Amino acid sequence: MKLQLPINASRVTAIGYFGSEDGSLALSPVGTQANEGLLRRLVHKILGSAGGSTRWYLLAGGHGPSTSALDVGAAPGTDVYSPVNGTIVGIGKVVRNGRTYGARIDIQPSDAPSLVVSISHVKADPSLTVGEMVSADASKLGVVLDFARVEQQALSRYTNDSGNHVLIEVRPSATLQAR
Repeated sequence: MKLQLPINASRVTAIGYFGSEDGSLALSPVGTQANEGLLRRLVHKILGSAGGSTRWYLLAGGHGPSTSALDVGAAPGTDVYSPVNGTIVGIGKVVRNGRTYGARIDIQPSDAPSLVVSISHVKADPSLTVGEMVSADASKLGVVLDFARVEQQALSRYTNDSGNHVLIEVRPSATLQAR
């Protein structure tokens, strides 16, 4: 399964990966790690790099695989689109300190029904419904919310703004066991 950018590439401020704490699967970054260590940079400079033009950052945090959560930075109000073709299987609230801040939208990808892609830190489009089919890059899910007043934004270290972003995680879908 391939994830598409949920934000128009011209509006992306930074891309960062970190370890999620809730069983999310490791993602395979595309491009070059922008904040890799000196030794790795030297090796890539001498031997060449197969990275590509996309640059991403490895952010601190979490206990799972270091690339199991993906932050795609953008200014608040930026449109957010589905990163996969699939079906919306859940729309929930994002709660911080007892208050609701936007939504988490869960999508079951058409080409990987054993997985669920979660997109959060968004104000969901009010027309979205569970069971609705969405298309990568075409179906608008909502807009980026301003989370800077709620939590420290790790991406802000690599941007000229407060580091607001859309959070993407991929998890195994729940399965029912026969008895």
